[in-house]
Amino acid sequence: MSAVEWMDKALQEAEESLERGEVPVGCLFIHDNKIIATGSNTVNETRNATRHAELNCIDDVLVYCQENNLDYKEFFKNIDVVVTVEPCIMCAAALHQLRIRSIIYGCANDRFGGCKSVYEVSKVYESQINVVGNVKSDEAMQLLKNFYKGTNPNAPEAKKGRKKKVDNK
Repeated sequence: MSAVEWMDKALQEAEESLERGEVPVGCLFIHDNKIIATGSNTVNETRNATRHAELNCIDDVLVYCQENNLDYKEFFKNIDVVVTVEPCIMCAAALHQLRIRSIIYGCANDRFGGCKSVYEVSKVYESQINVVGNVKSDEAMQLLKNFYKGTNPNAPEAKKGRKKKVDNK
């Protein structure tokens, strides 16, 4: 499949995340041209700020490797990550630490991006991960805009109701 076709599947994950009241980020981990993990943010559901789509996929792959008696360090080297939003610095660092093969992302993450928007995590690691951005970025950005139009029901009281103006281009 092409990067665009994989991104379509990741966007479906993001849409389902939006329906559950989560920040709409969808992620796929692909190994040998097969999806072996899918994930979305579960930060609101779990009330754990680290439960990003990428980390949820990492957890699933670790379980998969354990159940199939695979060396996760070698397994991750052949994983391509497709995610609707540029991984944040935390997630980009985790992906580089695991030495995955590539990252394909949709829209830039101007607040927390770890591939290039805010900080290039690759400068810290000696891994050579192929990173491609701007794949179906308009669709990914529209999902984020749809989320931020509403009020996050899990936000602390001090932050509830503080809506930002969203450009609806």
